[in-house]
Amino acid sequence: MASIGGPFLLHLRNVFMMTLWLPSLVVVFLNTTSDAFSPRCVPPSSSTWSKSFHYRSFQRTIRRRMAGGEGGESNWAKALMENSGAVPGTFDKELQARTKGKLAGLNDPSASRKVDQKLSANARLIQWLQKEGNVYLEDASGWGEAPHPMAISTETVDELTNESSGRGLLARRSINQEEELLKIPLSLCITKKSARKALGTDILPPDINEYLAMACHLIHEKYVLGEASFYKPYMDVLPEVNEVNPTFTWSDEDLAFLEGSPVIAATKSMQAKLRNEYNMLLADEGKLCDRYPDVFPREYFTFENWVWAFTNLFSRAIRLRNMKQGETLAMVPYADLINHSPYSGAYLDAREVGDWLFKTGEEEVILYADRGYRRMEQIYISYGQKSNADLLLLYGFALERNPFNSVDVTVSLAARTKQIMAKNEENANYSSSDGGGDTAAADPLLEEKIEFLKKVGRSNTVDFPCYADRYPTEMLEYLRLMMMTPEDTMGKPLQDFDYTRTISAANEAAVLYSIVDAIQGQLDKYPSTEDEDAEIIKDKALFRLLSYNQRMAVRHRRNEKRLLKRTIAALEKQIKTRGLDAMDLKRAEGSTLGTVLPGEKEKYGARQRTALEDRLDKMGLPVDLR
Repeated sequence: MASIGGPFLLHLRNVFMMTLWLPSLVVVFLNTTSDAFSPRCVPPSSSTWSKSFHYRSFQRTIRRRMAGGEGGESNWAKALMENSGAVPGTFDKELQARTKGKLAGLNDPSASRKVDQKLSANARLIQWLQKEGNVYLEDASGWGEAPHPMAISTETVDELTNESSGRGLLARRSINQEEELLKIPLSLCITKKSARKALGTDILPPDINEYLAMACHLIHEKYVLGEASFYKPYMDVLPEVNEVNPTFTWSDEDLAFLEGSPVIAATKSMQAKLRNEYNMLLADEGKLCDRYPDVFPREYFTFENWVWAFTNLFSRAIRLRNMKQGETLAMVPYADLINHSPYSGAYLDAREVGDWLFKTGEEEVILYADRGYRRMEQIYISYGQKSNADLLLLYGFALERNPFNSVDVTVSLAARTKQIMAKNEENANYSSSDGGGDTAAADPLLEEKIEFLKKVGRSNTVDFPCYADRYPTEMLEYLRLMMMTPEDTMGKPLQDFDYTRTISAANEAAVLYSIVDAIQGQLDKYPSTEDEDAEIIKDKALFRLLSYNQRMAVRHRRNEKRLLKRTIAALEKQIKTRGLDAMDLKRAEGSTLGTVLPGEKEKYGARQRTALEDRLDKMGLPVDLR
């Protein structure tokens, strides 16, 4: 390459002139325009050393031309140099140097050892993927393979809060939108199928819940097989419970910082559910630990290890929907190192291996870039449109900026029959603070409303998510029904009305005021105000004295209060704009609205099921105990 003369630079931009050069030079031309054919792959059959040699020769040639100064050609040559690939291994060395450089000033040998352990675990994971799955993760081109665009970072941080977010994947180079980022064979993933194969198809039945089967598989691989596990390199990078910190693993002291938040109810319910599932499947007399002690030894299948398994399942398992035999829950090695952003449009999914002409029958997990990334920028995917309550409960973190954040507000069709209302009046302990409304009259339309709800598949008590400045239209429709009075119906049956539209001015006023009252009731449950929480966060020295869980709790409860206050402001503005603030329209005291809020109390004989619990139910693991 160093012997090439001046015509090389003069004509390199001209596609037609390039055809006059040797085939190897054509490859060099392609190198300047495509990451898949970077200068480090010249010649194609060379070793890594040879690639570096030819690359450096290419650089020296360009530098000589630049030093010689050939008019406009020098500017073009400079751009060519800036966009040429780096010597293989450069990025990983730079990343390791940065990580260790940050620790150098801490004078903490234990922290340095932990980083070294993580780096070794990362390397073993990559070697395992390459050996067992033929996954190409090199930063140099191979036969038919572009350089892998990502690298593992042992530590990432939230850009807004500066809190640790564990391992992550960074861009080794500039990445283009829609570029393929990874391919992982499904055969390397932890699934229900792999669990039944490992533990026995006669032991785990075909209809076993995916989460339960995979939890058993994780414990089996990490604790029972240990060093002998096929998945050992993957098990070594899975985090411990205290590295994730979902709220169902928090202590009562930490949970106290969430007082007033609906997350507490879902957390308590999750804790009880996990304990119940553990006992019913494994620990109780006659269950798996008794029936198959060799496969499920009690010293390894402990409740603590059960919680570890679910911590990883909830925070890392992905539902792959584009499967040949229907959707599948899977833990995908390497891919599950990618962190979440609510603004990302990238999702992991599966496809059949092969091209349009020939399919192998095998399946793989695939990811494409939803946008362009700069070198050293962290890669993100979306875990789904999750509120901070979802994220805190399952993933152990909450976001400062989350467009999908919401707080659940519950509305209930109160059982205000004449008999119940008469009994309430006799009960000295019954008060409006219990949500009863001691001056409310019986609802003459109650039975008809209950029957109507049954026909449309609705419960008497429903949770609706309230967002920063809006609420779902379904909530309005539900409340319009609940607020109906004989004056509204004028003798017509309830099914004759269109609840997507305003019924009457008085009905609409009652609906909006009742939402305001319900949200204000939720705000009153917090022992501190939003301003008080803001002051705690503002005092950085004091705030850092709190544990990670406690800091997350303070941020979360503050964001909930901020969201609810904005919703109230939006409602009050709507009431005023629509002229619904006239005194003669305020008749919420005669409504059938129950003001019970998510999961806090029992109402009319049954504990509420929160919207968060409903969302978890759709994941495949209900968390309420009814």
